[in-house]
Amino acid sequence: MTRLRVMTREVAAGIDLTRQVPDRDGVAWLQAGDGLVGLGSAVRIDAGQGPQRFAVASDRWAALVDAADVDDPVGVAGTGPVALGSFTFTDDAAGSSMVVPTTIIGQRHGRAWVTTVTSDGSAPPTPRLPTARDLPPPQADRPRYAGASVPDLLWLEAVAEAVKRLTRGDLDKVVLARDHALWAKAPFAVAGVAARLAARFPDCFTFIDRGLVGATPELLVRRLATDVTSIVLAGSTARSADPARDAELAQALLASAKDVFEHRLAADSVEAVLGPLAPDLTRTGPTLLQLDNVTHLQTRLHGRLFGGSRRLTALDLAGGLHPTAAVGGTPTAAALGVIRELEGLDRGRYAAPIGWVDGRGDGEFGIALRCAELSGARARLFAGAGIVAASLPEAELEETRVKLLAMQSVLGDV
Repeated sequence: MTRLRVMTREVAAGIDLTRQVPDRDGVAWLQAGDGLVGLGSAVRIDAGQGPQRFAVASDRWAALVDAADVDDPVGVAGTGPVALGSFTFTDDAAGSSMVVPTTIIGQRHGRAWVTTVTSDGSAPPTPRLPTARDLPPPQADRPRYAGASVPDLLWLEAVAEAVKRLTRGDLDKVVLARDHALWAKAPFAVAGVAARLAARFPDCFTFIDRGLVGATPELLVRRLATDVTSIVLAGSTARSADPARDAELAQALLASAKDVFEHRLAADSVEAVLGPLAPDLTRTGPTLLQLDNVTHLQTRLHGRLFGGSRRLTALDLAGGLHPTAAVGGTPTAAALGVIRELEGLDRGRYAAPIGWVDGRGDGEFGIALRCAELSGARARLFAGAGIVAASLPEAELEETRVKLLAMQSVLGDV
């Protein structure tokens, strides 16, 4: 059995984590200057396929932690052994895994640390902050559009068909996604893309894992000791450069019966899972979350894990929550059936949990939104829209176009 040896040491804070991200063999989870960057791989946890993939990953992580030799005088969330990774949206897709990096650089609330890990029985090297890397420049040439799995016209027809089924009461909400493929003359630099995302969307969670890079505004779950938090987003509108018009758009979103209904379904789906685990769960919202290019409706849920639920890790909670109505729909089984029938694309890890968990069970998982799969000089971007009976296909298409701009802008395609 693999036996991890782990050493964490505090270092001076003020690290620019974006300059620690490599273009290969790296993972990252960043927000507002804080977060984690992982280099190399001491061990990878393959979660496999099927609805049990979260439980498989959790059990294998627990076994690694139980057998680990840990030297961690810092003792805060994100120190000691940490696994970072991402999961597929559907049960039958391959690609769900987590990695324990050989070096982990962390920063949070004015403290910073470096963790080193070995898995071969040898003593881990003394943790030292690696030399900061120069960020790669943006693409020298503008990327070209390479098509989509489903052309716009057919996607509009799929939305119209979904609206018919929603109107007759087959389900309450379904989320339909689109992809957008690009190619360039030179490979995309993952670290540079992540740095530009972090700079433009500092309040979002910028992530990197095996070519998947993005900046999600949606926190699926954060678990710190017994505290549990989720931030639900659903319902959005484009922003305007004119302040008066921007304020009008935001207020119209708050007043939109269609968007508020769609949002309530998403928040209800999270409360249904977390409520029994945290009886004091509070729910605040919907309020407005204004990002660089879009305004969302958001609801924050927060509580304390109670009784046996305190043993649940951030990874366990993420598996229990996925898929929320924000990215799948409701009722879940009916919505997933419509997605399989009408969407026409393989989501891969888009709209699924991505994040980290430590040896104490603390961690953060977001939903992989506003993201792209980068593979050399090719990129595949994703965006989705929540469809309800009051949806207009053309408006939903425009919503996805606005969301796609977040990634297109940092890839140079706007």
